[in-house]
Amino acid sequence: MESIPNEGLPRLAIGEPAGIEVEPGKVYSWCSCGLSEKEPFCDSAHKKIEGLPFRSVKVTFDKAQVVWFCQCKRTKTPPFCDGTHNTLKGKTL
Repeated sequence: MESIPNEGLPRLAIGEPAGIEVEPGKVYSWCSCGLSEKEPFCDSAHKKIEGLPFRSVKVTFDKAQVVWFCQCKRTKTPPFCDGTHNTLKGKTL
């Protein structure tokens, strides 16, 4: 497997959160590296990064609800959006 250099990561996947209607008891694996083809969820792309500095963040919920998952990968409350994407507008990441 070809490795990806650990530079400039995590990558900004999308500059806004994803509102996902979650199901109770289901495990959701959030992508922390920004390289997933299934944003905001993990597809194991992080396993190709040199040194394996990233991992998926697994969460479950007790009830059906809409949850805002971070896609800019800069949140201080992973995997949930904390509004950090608003401070990144116009910046090249």
